[in-house]
Amino acid sequence: MALPRSQARGWVKAAKMAQRRRPADDTGGPQSPAPGSQRAALYVHWPYCEKRCSYCNFNKYIPRGVDEAALRRCLVIEAQTLLRLSGVQRVESVFFGGGTPSLASPHTVAAVLEAVAQAAHLPADSEVTLEANPTSASGSRLAAFGAAGVNRLSIGLQSLDDTELQLLGRTHSARDALQTLAEAQRLFPGRVSVDLMLGLPAQQVQQGALPAPDPELAAEMYQEGRAVLREAGFRQYEVSNFARNGALSTHNWTYWQCGQYLGVGPGAHGRFIPQGAGGHTREARIQTLEPDSWMKEVMLFGHGTRRRVPLSELELLEEVLAMGLRTDVGITHQHWQQFEPQLTLWDLFGANKEVKELQEQGLLLLDHRGLRCSWEGLAVLDSLLLSLLSRLQEAWQQRTPSSVPRG
Repeated sequence: MALPRSQARGWVKAAKMAQRRRPADDTGGPQSPAPGSQRAALYVHWPYCEKRCSYCNFNKYIPRGVDEAALRRCLVIEAQTLLRLSGVQRVESVFFGGGTPSLASPHTVAAVLEAVAQAAHLPADSEVTLEANPTSASGSRLAAFGAAGVNRLSIGLQSLDDTELQLLGRTHSARDALQTLAEAQRLFPGRVSVDLMLGLPAQQVQQGALPAPDPELAAEMYQEGRAVLREAGFRQYEVSNFARNGALSTHNWTYWQCGQYLGVGPGAHGRFIPQGAGGHTREARIQTLEPDSWMKEVMLFGHGTRRRVPLSELELLEEVLAMGLRTDVGITHQHWQQFEPQLTLWDLFGANKEVKELQEQGLLLLDHRGLRCSWEGLAVLDSLLLSLLSRLQEAWQQRTPSSVPRG
């Protein structure tokens, strides 16, 4: 079920050439001429970690005798099955997350990319991201992932303070983190992101869990961090994401723009219309959590989808609103009309008293471009959404039922 080796190497070579030619774009997310229902991002979940970190609640397991060849085979099968069921013809980005996917072999990454390129169009300039931890990401290993098709790294530094790293249960030191970062920047110039945490408590870990951070201190650190990054030339393109020189995560941008995405692997989440199976409504899908059970289901049915939830028109619009406002671009009128062509943003919020008050406070903007938060508003988005979602729900109850297709 994989491409011939010569074809796979050809895709990687073309991807590397396209990456060198790719211009920086700091105006927003990726653009594609393909219809929205025929394109998607693809997330691949590697479920294993070296150890359990005290702060993390992602679906993860400590490996004991993992049969990677069997897991690899199931990832390939499920990717191809979901691409077929979704009717997706173009994959905009691939993201290997976890867990700790840098524990996987580069061969596994290559096999999945080959399968995707066989089942759909995977453009040579597609963003292919791998999450990596410093202790499982030596320079030679990172280079091997690059040869397998990865062109962007997301490194879980979390902190550059050894005491805080111990508090978090991390297995690397600040020195390890900086060495990995230097290697990553050398191998993937301009295509490296790091995870950093703020609001960490000064107390010791109790019963394996971290005590809640002081909310006022966390808010102060957030504001200070934003200011420092802006001064350094970083664009805050989402509530907790910053980039400069146009190096934003196009994969995550798909989430915030409510694009389709397929979730492959144990516990992966996806949202897509199963057009290939005759569906017309977007579904929220969750794959079986436990790796062994997931693999058995994949071998029996071609995929390990445990739960499928059709999204109503209102639920989809709530997601468009909540996710879109996380970005500095917000929700343009054109973007909103792709999901709701009848009820405009002006209809919803133009005459609303609470929205006007938020505009007067300098927290929200509604103009010819669309609806978005100000720089100050992004910091208090959760409180703004209460009013906006309430208004959307009120307007939806007042309108007559619509048969507009949703996607």
